Amino acid sequence: MNGWTGQSGPALFIVETNGAMGLVWTTLIYIIGFVLIHLYSKKMKFLNGVPRSRFLSLAGGISVAYVFLYLLPELAHFQSELEGELNGGVWAFIESHIYVVAMLGLGLFYGLEVMVVKAKKRDEKKAGTEAGVFWIHIGSFILYNSLIGYLLVQEHSPGSWGTFFYFAAMGLHFIANDNALSNLHEKDYDRYGRWLLTAAVVIGWLVGIATELSDLIVSFLVALLAGGIILNVLKEELPEDRESSFSSFALGVLLYSVLILVI
Repeated sequence: MNGWTGQSGPALFIVETNGAMGLVWTTLIYIIGFVLIHLYSKKMKFLNGVPRSRFLSLAGGISVAYVFLYLLPELAHFQSELEGELNGGVWAFIESHIYVVAMLGLGLFYGLEVMVVKAKKRDEKKAGTEAGVFWIHIGSFILYNSLIGYLLVQEHSPGSWGTFFYFAAMGLHFIANDNALSNLHEKDYDRYGRWLLTAAVVIGWLVGIATELSDLIVSFLVALLAGGIILNVLKEELPEDRESSFSSFALGVLLYSVLILVI
């Protein structure tokens, strides 16, 4: 299920090689980019405070545009390609209702967030329980990052614009997620979290290189990711006390939409 395969990506980010090694070397560049983002996003002090940084709202708009203009059309293409190929059972249902998986992805990550918030409120006065909340939360994002690293390989082809768009959208999404986790967990995130999230995206990438799953499984993972991205963006943008910038969010949606549609 590879998108944008017929177009060359930007020369700055693409190593022009062919086949499996081309995919390794091309995506290695992007993985290094993801690693640098996780390790150094904490230095972006201008992102902190209220009202919410316009840059973070812009990044949220870009992530949402990527989901609706790239990931969801890919799921529609997958559904049309595999329709009727599976005989009965749960997989056949998913084959015809892949968007249900995206909805489940949103629900899954929402449930995890609610669990973390409730645990934090319940245990905030009990010594030592903050660590438990942190590990629950960071564990969900380890899975999330692993999925993003895995799909960098499984969802794209060497030299494609799709790889660049994926890196740009997910890189900005990582900055927003890192900022939220850092503000919530502070020293624990700085000491453990950013390193674990960095390792998770690299491990996901390595697994993607070493294994090749069916289009059905990859599309299932893409749908989960789409739901997760939407949830993570909205939970940061919507709370009234964040004083988020709708104009910046809308600008991110508009600019990224035009970029994808034009290229």
